[in-house]
Amino acid sequence: MADAYKSFATKADGKEMTTADFTKWCKDAAIFGKTCNSNHVDIAFAKVKAKGAKNITINELDALITEMAKKYKDDHKTDEAGAKAQIIDKLSKAESKAHGATKISKTGGVDRMTDTTKYTGAHKERFDESGQGKGIQGRENVTQNSGYVGNYKGEGSFGKK
Repeated sequence: MADAYKSFATKADGKEMTTADFTKWCKDAAIFGKTCNSNHVDIAFAKVKAKGAKNITINELDALITEMAKKYKDDHKTDEAGAKAQIIDKLSKAESKAHGATKISKTGGVDRMTDTTKYTGAHKERFDESGQGKGIQGRENVTQNSGYVGNYKGEGSFGKK
């Protein structure tokens, strides 16, 4: 359980956990139900944390799980001791998942729009032969403003015969 705690705790090099960290941990462990939800986590977290503190340590985790078991038992029709054991088991086995990560679209339009070989005109100039973007050089006509007045573009062209 200590390893799982450290993998979800983000404060003080894995020694302290915020309410958002614990909510994410519960979500990944599939603990939430009808009565045991993220609102209950926030309330239980506020009861358990030390006065004036914003985070909890692993020492306060047992009290938090005990508080969570009071609502968890209603969802799973068990007693508090059984609910606490189930929560501990689920939290121990939980692995961190990517929340809010951008997923690859499966629609055909995205493939067509990201295929640089189909670009024409000025847009074609934004990519090199391998399809990699050129960055700012591909989007603008970059000129050197090194003349004797601002925006002078013909450096070295004056006075040549």
